[in-house]
Amino acid sequence: MSETADPLVLDFVEWVAREPRAYAEVIATWKTSCPRLTIWEDAADRGYVARETLPGLGLIIAVTEDGKRLLQINGR
Repeated sequence: MSETADPLVLDFVEWVAREPRAYAEVIATWKTSCPRLTIWEDAADRGYVARETLPGLGLIIAVTEDGKRLLQINGR
């Protein structure tokens, strides 16, 4: 993976990597009124984060192996 990450996508993936985030928290924290800034959707489309359902927690967003590699490649 030699792709240079969009800085906001990289920030988002790093934020999620700290701990899996509830879907509602992701939406509330990373929502934008600008349709050209789709940070968390871009991260999901690129395979850096994924939706998972965990018993007792519900729908969460977690970093994938590709997301972990992205952080490592970019020194985070």
